[in-house]
Amino acid sequence: MTLLYLTAFVFLARLVASAQNLTVDLGYARYKGRGLSDGIAQWLGVRYAASPVGSLRFSAPQDPEAVDGVQEASQHGPLCIPTGDSPAPAGTSEDCLFLDVYAPSASKNSTGLPVFVWIQGGGFNTNSNANYNGTGLIQASGTGIVVVTFNYRVGPYGFLSGQEVLKGGSVNNGLKDQLKVLNWVQTHISKFGGDPKHVVIGGDSAGAASVTLLLSAYGGKDQGLFHAAAAESQSFAPMLTVNQSQFTYNNLVIRTGCASETDTLACLRNLDTASLQSENFNTPFPTAQKAPLYMYGPVLDGDLVLDYTYRLFHQGKFIKVPVIFGDDTNEGTIFVPKNTSSVSEADTFIQSQFPNISLVQLAKINNWYLTENQTRQFPHAKPYWRPAGNAYGEIRYICPGIDMSTVYSQAGVNSWNYHYDVQDPDAEASGDGVTHTVEANAIWGPQYVSGTPPSSYFTSNAPIVPVMQGYWTSFIKTFDPNPHRSLDSPEWKTWGVGNESYHRIWIRTNQTAMETVPTDQQERCKYLTSIGTDLQQ
Repeated sequence: MTLLYLTAFVFLARLVASAQNLTVDLGYARYKGRGLSDGIAQWLGVRYAASPVGSLRFSAPQDPEAVDGVQEASQHGPLCIPTGDSPAPAGTSEDCLFLDVYAPSASKNSTGLPVFVWIQGGGFNTNSNANYNGTGLIQASGTGIVVVTFNYRVGPYGFLSGQEVLKGGSVNNGLKDQLKVLNWVQTHISKFGGDPKHVVIGGDSAGAASVTLLLSAYGGKDQGLFHAAAAESQSFAPMLTVNQSQFTYNNLVIRTGCASETDTLACLRNLDTASLQSENFNTPFPTAQKAPLYMYGPVLDGDLVLDYTYRLFHQGKFIKVPVIFGDDTNEGTIFVPKNTSSVSEADTFIQSQFPNISLVQLAKINNWYLTENQTRQFPHAKPYWRPAGNAYGEIRYICPGIDMSTVYSQAGVNSWNYHYDVQDPDAEASGDGVTHTVEANAIWGPQYVSGTPPSSYFTSNAPIVPVMQGYWTSFIKTFDPNPHRSLDSPEWKTWGVGNESYHRIWIRTNQTAMETVPTDQQERCKYLTSIGTDLQQ
């Protein structure tokens, strides 16, 4: 009996010690994480900034308030409220500035591990890749990395702009939330076993746009917040100046009944969330015919975002760290309406997204993408859906990634580019093809994303998962995708310069190999890059 009690006592003592070991003191709060049976520990719902409500609505993120006691870090924090949904969806809140940390259970007792900070996408209007689980990446790394994911403000909560906001609050707050996280990582990640001097940022879509904006933030001033970057489907949307975005502020003030108030910003801040959210929807840009997919987003503020992304990079105003850029074959298909039945409808869609596009530029694009011989028949789709998707995909995603790789290689910085072409049978049959950001399922592991992966990622395309995880975890650990790539994966060579440029890796299940960007795509991208600043990219 004595031995039984002793055994039980030792077991309980170990449980208590384990729980104490997973309690992290951040100064402003103590959070108790949870150790999982797979050797991974997680801390969910860790507050990284004060609640951005009341007087802090439309303001830069502030330090969290101190709280007493130990906080259970066992549930994700609420997501930030998206544009276009009223009432606000369940599981969302203005009080949304939380992050999650995933680490090997023994990492707190080890030397600092490389850190991967993931920035989710959503067009700066929603948190669309929320609550991804870092377990798959950590296991693929040989339990050799720490992963951080987080929410940031979107829509008007994160990106409302105008003179009143500039004077009485702050613009580009969603980007400032991201910087707040990176500063939090510098201060606290060592308490989770991470190395603040070895941080890799990554993201997809608007998260990848965020990567390019952080690389060029403050004109490329390196504050030591990260040391390499990976951008998946980097999105180059048009960016307005503060004055150009005044219409979004004015419209919101009018719709919410605040136009009669002397202090319209105070009126907006005093609205309850439901009243503000009922008027949170996209409207057309002043020079466009229809509302864009995403109206709110980063603006040129003369400080954090000094100029258009294309211009900053071509002027050399960017942080020089190893980078990955890349895209999917059919970037535009999920965005263009499937009932696009004519060139005029396709042009209206493109103009709605890029309102400064000229008729001469549209004609050039039409001759490349929107001719009758480019049309194909797909189920439940009109003939110009796929051609318009091809145009939009290259304008906004593919060609910017190609240009970024060129800029970095010309600067003498290691730059890798990928063309993700893993074909899912259902997506191919529908015409969607290899869609925007679908590679995230392979990078994280299909069981660890919050959306619904293509079913083939559990069957015929399952072999692509270790390939992508090998490249990504190697890059996270060494700033190079090759040293720890998976067995039998080909060497991923850099983009190259001069006559040896335009080298990227073509990724398809059991066929992955290096390729050179086709000359016709090079030609189209050179033109689209040349008009990028005209399109305010």
